[in-house]
Amino acid sequence: MRNEAFAGDQGAVSFDSEELILVDEKDAEVGHLTKAECHEGSGVLHRAFSLFVFNEAGELLLQQRSSTKRLWPLYWSNSCCSHPRRGERMEDAIHRRLGQELGMRADLVFLYKFRYQARFGDIGSEREFCWVYAGASSNPPRPNSNEIAAWRFLSLHRVSRELERKPDQFTPWMKLEWGRISSKCSPALNAGRGSFSIEMLEASKGM
Repeated sequence: MRNEAFAGDQGAVSFDSEELILVDEKDAEVGHLTKAECHEGSGVLHRAFSLFVFNEAGELLLQQRSSTKRLWPLYWSNSCCSHPRRGERMEDAIHRRLGQELGMRADLVFLYKFRYQARFGDIGSEREFCWVYAGASSNPPRPNSNEIAAWRFLSLHRVSRELERKPDQFTPWMKLEWGRISSKCSPALNAGRGSFSIEMLEASKGM
């Protein structure tokens, strides 16, 4: 399933001036900076999240980032990525953003969190302590055209194959996270199945 164009304009849902949560190497909150400041130069370590949403067929929803994105515009990535704002609980942030960006609700399971840093030329960097979630939704995507240029559902096999064949078209965090998640799905992949159940993710909590 694929949709390359969207009707309407839901408006911007994030701003360079919004304050994000700075953290230390153990993910303890240490302060706040604006979104713009967090991504300048080599970046400042801040809290973030990354969501992998699957449909009832077990296919992963991928999005192509808007051309207006400062970092990695028009790159393909996982279903939804963003940041909790100053004073916002992570549980509230993930559902807020999924609704704002994709018009969806999903039952999300926390998998793990990790630190990474990636630079996008001279424009800026991601330097995040990222919380990774996965879950299922029967809702059709209703993407915000300010955030998303295109979307599609792909089977596990297709996701892994495209990452192997066209790695330069995907965001760095997507590649890191999918490598870890797909390793937990290897029984399904080895059996030739292109999908997996959310119960498999549930069993992978804290992986």
